[in-house]
Amino acid sequence: MAGEKRLARTRNVGFMAHIDAGKTTVTERVLFYTKKTHRMGEVDDGTATMDWMQQEQERGITITSAVTAVEWKGSIIHIIDTPGHVDFTMEVERSLRVLDGTVSIFSAVEGVEPQSETVWHQADKYRVPKMAFINKMDRIGSDFFGTVKMMIERLGANPLMIQIPMGVEDRFIGVIDLIRSKGMVWDEHSLGVDFKEVSIPREMEQETFLYRSRLIESLAELDDHLMEKYLTGEEISESEIKTALRKATLSMQAVPVLCGAALRNQGIQPLIDAMVDYLPSPLDISSVEGTNPVTGKREIRMAKDEESLAAIAFKVMMDEGRKLVYVRIYAGVLKVGAEVYNPRLKRGEKISRIFQMHAHQRTRVEEAKAGEIVAVMGLKETTTGDTLCDRIRPILLEPIDFYKPVMSIAVEPRTSRDQEKLAESLEKLSEEDPTFHVKVDEDTGQTIISGMGELHLDVLVNRLFTEYHLEVNVGRPQVVYRETIEKEVEASAKFIKEMEEIKHFAEVFLRISPNGRGKGIEFCSEAPEGTLPTEGLLSVEEGIRESSTVGVILGYPMTDLRVILLKANIDPNHPSLLALKIASSNALREGCRKAQPVLMEPMMEVNIIIPEEFMGEVVGDLKARKSSVEAIIPKGKVTMIKAISSLTRMFGYSTDLRSLTQGRGTFSMQFSRYDKVIA
Repeated sequence: MAGEKRLARTRNVGFMAHIDAGKTTVTERVLFYTKKTHRMGEVDDGTATMDWMQQEQERGITITSAVTAVEWKGSIIHIIDTPGHVDFTMEVERSLRVLDGTVSIFSAVEGVEPQSETVWHQADKYRVPKMAFINKMDRIGSDFFGTVKMMIERLGANPLMIQIPMGVEDRFIGVIDLIRSKGMVWDEHSLGVDFKEVSIPREMEQETFLYRSRLIESLAELDDHLMEKYLTGEEISESEIKTALRKATLSMQAVPVLCGAALRNQGIQPLIDAMVDYLPSPLDISSVEGTNPVTGKREIRMAKDEESLAAIAFKVMMDEGRKLVYVRIYAGVLKVGAEVYNPRLKRGEKISRIFQMHAHQRTRVEEAKAGEIVAVMGLKETTTGDTLCDRIRPILLEPIDFYKPVMSIAVEPRTSRDQEKLAESLEKLSEEDPTFHVKVDEDTGQTIISGMGELHLDVLVNRLFTEYHLEVNVGRPQVVYRETIEKEVEASAKFIKEMEEIKHFAEVFLRISPNGRGKGIEFCSEAPEGTLPTEGLLSVEEGIRESSTVGVILGYPMTDLRVILLKANIDPNHPSLLALKIASSNALREGCRKAQPVLMEPMMEVNIIIPEEFMGEVVGDLKARKSSVEAIIPKGKVTMIKAISSLTRMFGYSTDLRSLTQGRGTFSMQFSRYDKVIA
């Protein structure tokens, strides 16, 4: 029972948003008001607790997701502060995989921005219930109701306002709690620690009544008990509204919306209350599903300490050369000195230490229970996405999806004696970050690193210097291209060779045609039944997929192909899987050479926010870059421009945009699709 009470009071919550919406500022206030810290850190001063990396403090942005735990009115809240820049989307993705609920933070000035959309849909993918906090209500141009409207239009959300602002811009003084029909005003002299409840100002009484009625009406549509009372005109109590709202939030039918101004310390305490009131505990998630790696059958584990262990490693960090693995425990207990089983490795690993994390500070504990997020040492081979379980009762949980890198640069050490050190350092960085790839070009001998964008690679190169004391020369950014075809062809290839007195023979006939953009490589067989055994078909497919990793134009991976096996001939007395694999590989290459192969480059979705007076110059510059402008949206004194542009034409764009807009323009860019190279 004690374990159940603890779980009911536990919350695992992530803060997500577009860059600069104020996630880290909100987190710093939460830490201060829950007495986790004794001073408020500021992002702009480089003193934010959660932005502890040197790179984060210098750049004023979050790069890596930071974990902490706070206590609030008897509840334990594990918080993950995630990055807002698109280059670090993977950090958000792997955090969402282990969170039970999220708080999406929107700027009241910019509203729903592109990266906010991305992370919102990522949360939908993992079915994570959400709350929204509309920040920066004190800023010029803030628009609470406009942002709520954007949530409906852009996110397809059902936002339920449980607060409305008292005043706007520099006249913003507090919020009106629609559930309790009370105003809340913060005292600036106490850094927002003290606030008082006030009566609703007379001029806002009608507005409050209107929005409170709308809230109850919306909840009544989702709750039969409330609907009954609503239709008969009975008084609906505060606790009934809260119960219905919690139910609607957990079932993802609604999103509670609050507001405030984190930098001015307004609106944070009601936000923490709402996180406890409306976001799920591990008990609300109740069970986690996985596959038994031995039998292949679906199994579940209940959120209980007494259950068999089920946990997932969602993040790896190198700490002074030692490996720290962040783990979310869904069921069971993790103990120091215990062996845990990793089904991917098919072997056990020993837990040497367990830590409760507060950003990069750690507190040693002897055990961690169901529902907790901790960091452990001792897992030498475990990596991001691995399951940890009991050897006797194994389970394999759903892994984490990884993004493919879109940009590469060559790096080399300033001195040749550092070559080995460079290889070791890059290996450690790639273990931390699944979207960072390292390879050595066989033709040139160069070390090529690939990542999600210019900022991502720039941060990694800087980390080589600051953390590993390595000075490197960096080549110009290179785009990771793909190759495809534009014409349907039929091709065949034969393989005959005698090896170690065994004759290997196979002949393969393929039809190769273009596939839809983003569809990848599809393989199927139309060969007469009985032509090949199952393992023979697998060998043909293996040969095709291996061959497609090196294209026929410049050797880039091939994609968006549909390959059909029409016919195959083998020696029935000595069938050779090797011959089938090589013949199909050769047939694919031969066919692609004749099928009008083309080069494809990454196309990026570019979102630009500029003062309206610079619109002409910025649009003209985009046209010069052969970008297609999809939409121009005036928004008060600023204009939002949406465009699609090839990545190669966007190198150095941040500098160009600054000079075009006198430093007042901002932009974000995210991968859209691969498409044919524009000459």
